[in-house]
Amino acid sequence: MSEQTTDLRETVRRRYAAAARDVTEGGSTCCGPQPFEVDENFGSTLYAAEERDILPAEAVAASLGCGNPTAVAELREGERVLDLGSGGGIDVLLSARRVGPAGKAYGLDMTEEMLALALANAEKAGATNVEFLKGTIEAVPLPANTIDVVISNCVINLSVDKPAVFAETFRVLRPGGRLGVSDVVADDTLTPDQRAERGDHVGCIAGALSFAEYRAGLEAAGFTDVRITPTHTVADGMHSAIVRATKPVAPEVPAGAAESADACCGVDACCTPAESAADAALTVTEAKTASGCGCRNA
Repeated sequence: MSEQTTDLRETVRRRYAAAARDVTEGGSTCCGPQPFEVDENFGSTLYAAEERDILPAEAVAASLGCGNPTAVAELREGERVLDLGSGGGIDVLLSARRVGPAGKAYGLDMTEEMLALALANAEKAGATNVEFLKGTIEAVPLPANTIDVVISNCVINLSVDKPAVFAETFRVLRPGGRLGVSDVVADDTLTPDQRAERGDHVGCIAGALSFAEYRAGLEAAGFTDVRITPTHTVADGMHSAIVRATKPVAPEVPAGAAESADACCGVDACCTPAESAADAALTVTEAKTASGCGCRNA
């Protein structure tokens, strides 16, 4: 990792640590153009009042996102959900209620202060089907193929290595699993310098991908059915958007295709001195004839 990348990640970490301390000490914060300044495009105002009312006030106050991913993730009873960059835990707690006791909601964050705040909020909410993990979203500390849905709220744009985030998200999702995140996305016409002019990196602007870049990044990781839907403008040419994608289910092996890797034409080790019929009741010639194979010589 380059020195510049390390410095940028540390800048983000310090900013969110300060946000957690601010909430713990009785303030509030929001991921808007200025640190800790409430902006209608970010924060708890993007959640329905009935959702805010059922959560600890500290979880609501610590909301830093640009949307409400739990509203679009279509969570179901019994599912396992992972929130990338879970912060004070608002989306983890809402997800936990949606998946019920048979499901589980994980929150991943790299900031000790945010993890402490999230754990306190989970205890206040009486949530028993949640778990908070320390780590980065570029290296998720969970096994492959174990998560049904990955959500995130205005965090992927902060990453210093977005291809790694997409690859890790794909890895932990089970086949058929879903991605449903809120994030800031830029118009395709804006250059990185123009994005930087509209806000700093920790203000959720400068690190944003364009619509085309986001789609290409997800598809390169293996995702299909990628849909990016802007919801509201957060700066000139910059939008909060809902991003959905699916990890494809592995293709089924057709019936009768379960022969060994060396088998063809109904024969193992075809056209070699060691060839033999896959069906012991047939001769090699009979097996090749029955399969319609063009290689008929014994």
